[in-house]
This record gives sequence, structure tokens and C-alpha cells, in this order.
Amino acid sequence: MLQKREKQRLAACGRVAVYAMRVPRVGVECGALFLCVREESMSEALHFDLLVLGGGSGGVAMARRSAEYGARVALVEAARLGGTCVNVGCVPKKLMWFAAERAHALETAAEFGFTVDGVRFDWSALVAGRDAFVARLNGIYAQMLETAGVTVFRGAGRFCAPRTIEVGGQRLCGEHVVIATGGQAVIPPVPGAELGMSSDGFFALREQPRRAVVAGSGYIAVELAGVLRALGSEVDLLVRSDRLLRPFDALVRETVAERLTQQGVRIHWRTQAQNVARADDGALAVTLTDQRTLAADALLWAVGREPNTAHLNLAAAGVKTRANGEIEVDEFQNTSAPNTYAIGDITGQPELTPVAIACGRALAARLFLQQTGARWAAQVVPTVIFTHPPAASAGLSEEAARARFGDAAVQVFTSRFNPMVQALAAEKRQTVMKLVCAGEKRTVVGCHIVGEGADEMLQGFAVALEMGATKADFDRTLAIHPTSAEELVTMR
Repeated sequence: MLQKREKQRLAACGRVAVYAMRVPRVGVECGALFLCVREESMSEALHFDLLVLGGGSGGVAMARRSAEYGARVALVEAARLGGTCVNVGCVPKKLMWFAAERAHALETAAEFGFTVDGVRFDWSALVAGRDAFVARLNGIYAQMLETAGVTVFRGAGRFCAPRTIEVGGQRLCGEHVVIATGGQAVIPPVPGAELGMSSDGFFALREQPRRAVVAGSGYIAVELAGVLRALGSEVDLLVRSDRLLRPFDALVRETVAERLTQQGVRIHWRTQAQNVARADDGALAVTLTDQRTLAADALLWAVGREPNTAHLNLAAAGVKTRANGEIEVDEFQNTSAPNTYAIGDITGQPELTPVAIACGRALAARLFLQQTGARWAAQVVPTVIFTHPPAASAGLSEEAARARFGDAAVQVFTSRFNPMVQALAAEKRQTVMKLVCAGEKRTVVGCHIVGEGADEMLQGFAVALEMGATKADFDRTLAIHPTSAEELVTMR
């Protein structure tokens, strides 16, 4: 609910009626907060120390920290709290990935002496459990904001003047304003494209598609293709170039493509969908640029994302954007407008939840704890692609390291082995690892892993990279045996 001091302040003006409401969303009470203002007071703005436009991971982190530091904070959000990550990204994706991993474990249970008969998979049961978990998180986010003293306004906010936002007919003014509206999936300008769905639509599927076509080559495309295939769907993956996961190290790119093919995903290189139509039997007919046609029950577009800025009326705020809609910021998240900042996917920084959170927390400390130098300044960005098995990277690819330091300054160490979990398997999923080192001290500037447990083991090694560890530091570290991770400290 609205904090007591805020209710008293608003009621004192005598012209504003304030109501706090809990509105059920997705089966739970999310604690959504509304301000209901009498018509005659619509022209009066409510003033806050901080306005946060966007209730995703970065916006919520910024709002909570700022309120904890003593600021009066308002947050504006039209959709479910938690943004992409909680609702149609990291969280529900990881739950689907866990299900796919369970399917693989059942398939290989016989290797360890288990007999598994009569196994059935219920897509609807998985979806119901996943959605209930997400709904609980929505409620937790609302409760965290309420506890911190943040006033939440529900609606699509837009600027009507510098540091002034209009939402639901109410004007809000802030001494400081943070834009954290995230991104949205791109649907390509292909005839019939509306018959397909974005990654958001994937999480709305109530029935498992028997045949799926996935268009794209990045994180989302390979992850959803892998999940669908592991759970039993036939999957065709359309890749417009000759490689997946373009920014990643070649070892990661090539190994992920190999694993997807082994898993049964049909990869169509150097091709795109050029037309989509509904066939007589109700299925989709996806015509490719090479004139082949694929039949599908679902078409997933995973061809990129764009910043959610077009509806914000940024010109009224004096905020400059790049041609693609991204907001220009400096290293302290300042935009071109005074006391106006941007964090998260709309800035062109790495589109990762932890990056948005780190930027928001640092900005809160700078604004309200007088920590003038506070900023997100990590040198290493660890990330994981949840394929089967997962692929994990931190630091520079081999190609990027050679471009930065020169061929002569770069040393590469690799390892390929059958992890012990595969010891009894007839068909083994090899683990591959690479360390990229640079300079006379052989500083480890890149770490890349594809294999069982890669997602968990990389976090600790990312700490080492951030601290500037060298290959000698790795060599001195005692190995834990038997593990896959020990290979990273025993490479020669």
C-alpha cells in the first residue's frame, strides 16, 4: 500500500483522493498500486525525488535502493512487475530448460541401471507450474517495493516535459528521472509474419507444437529450439548466415551447432523465411528464400530485440536517441538531459539482467548516498546460453583478444574430454573448454565452456578474470577431483 507519510502528504492538499488497491493478476494478488485523483486536481503534478519509468529488473533495483537511501520514489509500469526477465525471459526460460534437462536424464537413466517405463510428458502441467511460479514472483516484487516505500503507478507513462511523466491522466515530476523500459521482440517485415509469434508468444503456448520452426541465430533462438526438441517437438532452425551466436568464441559457436544437430534440430544455414501462410489443414506453410516450404504448427521469431522507447515522447524530455531507438548514455548512465538517466536494454549495454541491476544500484548510490564515482565498471561480463548442455563465456573470445592485443601476445589453452557423468553413455556429450591469455604475464582474458555444469562453474572463474588472474594463478590452484571444473586449472 501507499506509505503512511505519502498518504498524509497527498491528503493534506485537500484536492486529491488517494486509494491503494490490490489487483489480482495471473492468479495471485500482485499488490498493484493505483492513485485515483479527482478530476479537478488532474493538472497538479505530484513531486518525487526520483521517478523510475519501467518496472523490470533494473527499474525495480534502482527504485528499491533509492527508497532505502531515503529518497521519495515513484515507479511507473503498465505490465507485470519484473519486466522481460521475470515474465517472458530468464525465469520462465530456465524452468523450461530444467524440464528439457529432465527429459534428457530420463532418456539416459538406463546407463546407470534404471528402468523407466510408461513415462509421459504433460506440457500443460509444466506451463501451469511455471506460470504460478512467475505469478508468485510478481507478488514478491510488489511486496518488496511496498516494503521499501516505493509508490507504484500502473499505466503506460510518457514524458510531457523535462523530468515530468504523465500516466493515467496524472502528472508526476521528479528531481531525478530514470528510464528503464527495456526492449521488445522484433517481428520481421515478412508477408504473413503475424501468423508466427515472438519469444513472448512462446510462453503463451498452451499446447506443445508437434512441429516448430524457429527463425534466428542468437541466445533466444538456440535456447528455445533446444528446449522444444528435448521435449519432443520436431524443430527446424533458420539461420540467415553461416554461424550461430555471432559474438561468441568460435569454440562455443561450433560446439553449440554440433550439439543442436546431434539433438535432432535441423539447422538450415544461409536462409530466411520470406513468406508465411495458413495451409488448408490449419498448419503454417513457411516458404524459405531458397523456395523450400516447411510445415509447422508454430513459428517462433527470434531475430532480435529493439528498445522500448518509441512511445515515451523522449523529445519532450530532451533525451537523445540513436537511430535504432537506443538512448545515449555515458559511463554514469547520464542521458543528454539534465538529471535524466537510462539503464538496461534501452542503452546499448549488454542486454543482461545483472547488468541492468548493477547499473541501477550504482546510480542509486551516486544520487542518494553522494558516492560521486559510483558506476557499473565491471571488465568481465559472464553469460550463459542455456542449450543442452549449457555454454558459458566470460571475457574476450579468441578472435577479440587477437584483435586487441595482436597474435603474438595471445596464448590459447583448450581441453576436450568426456565428463564423468558420460562415462557409461554409449553416445557421449563431450565437454570443451578454452582459456584465452594475453601479455607477458599470460593474464586470463577469456574463459569459454560448453558442457555439463558450465552454467554453475563459470561464476567462480568470472571472479578470477575480474581480479586479473593469470594462467600461473590458475596453475597454482588445487584441482577438485573428479570434476569437470578441474580441467580449467590443469590445462597445459
